Amino acid sequence: MIYYKTDEEIDKIKKSSLLVGKTLTEVAKNIKPGVKTIVLDKLAEEFIRDNNAVPAFKGYRGFPATLCISLNEQVVHGIPGARELKDGDIVSVDCGVLINGYYGDSAYTFSIGEVKPEIRLLLDKTKESLYKGIEIAIAGKRLGDIGFEIQKYVESYGFSVVRDLVGHGVGKNLHEKPEVPNYGKRGTGLKLQEGLVIAIEPMINMGRYQVVQESDGWTIRTSDRLPSAHFEHTVAVRKDKAEILSSFIEIEEVINKQV
Repeated sequence: MIYYKTDEEIDKIKKSSLLVGKTLTEVAKNIKPGVKTIVLDKLAEEFIRDNNAVPAFKGYRGFPATLCISLNEQVVHGIPGARELKDGDIVSVDCGVLINGYYGDSAYTFSIGEVKPEIRLLLDKTKESLYKGIEIAIAGKRLGDIGFEIQKYVESYGFSVVRDLVGHGVGKNLHEKPEVPNYGKRGTGLKLQEGLVIAIEPMINMGRYQVVQESDGWTIRTSDRLPSAHFEHTVAVRKDKAEILSSFIEIEEVINKQV
C-alpha cells in the first residue's frame, strides 16, 4: 500500500527531516580524528531529545543506536562503538527522527582530514548522483527513471551501485512503500504522483557492487572491501520540481569553515 501525503503531512515530514539535518550538523561540528563513534551517537541522541523528538533508529527492529555510522568499506547500518576515527577515513552518518507522528530521514558521508583524490571523487559523484535522481522525482516520471539517472551517472565514473539496498517511502512509518532502487531502466516501475514522499539514497561503491553483512548482524560492507559512499535526502514528488524536505546546507557550512 502506497500512502500519498497531503501538504499538511508533507510539512510535518519536512519538520522532522530538517531536524535530521540539524542533528547531522552537530555531528559535523564534532567529527574529527580521534573521536569515538559512540561519542557522536550520544551527542546526536541528546540533541534530538532536547528538540522534543525521538531517535527513529534506536530500537528499530532491535537496532541499538541513534545513528548508523559506517566507515570506509562499510556501506550502511554500522553500529557506533569504541572505534576511533582517523585521518583519511570516510564516514557515512545516517539519521532519522520522529516528531508529531511523522519521520524524517537523511544521510551524509563525511571525510576525515585528508582523503585520497579517488575517494574524494567517489564522495562528490555520489552526492551529485543524489541530485540527478531528485531532478527526476516529479509527477509523471517513473521510479525506474530515478534509478536510471543515478546509475548512468556514477557508472560513467567507473563506480557501481549497490543492488541489495534501496531508498523507500517515508511518512508515519520510517520505511514505507515504494522501494526506490538506485539503478534501473527508464520508463519502468511505479508512475510518480504528487504527494509521494520518498527517501532517495544512493549507496555507491568504488569497486564491485556486491555487499556482505558483517557478523554483528547489521553492518553491510563491500565484498571487495573498497570504499563506499552514501548520501540521502527525503523528498516530496511535485508537479514540476521535487521538494527536498531535508537539508545539507548547515552541514556544509560547518564543513567549509573547517577547511
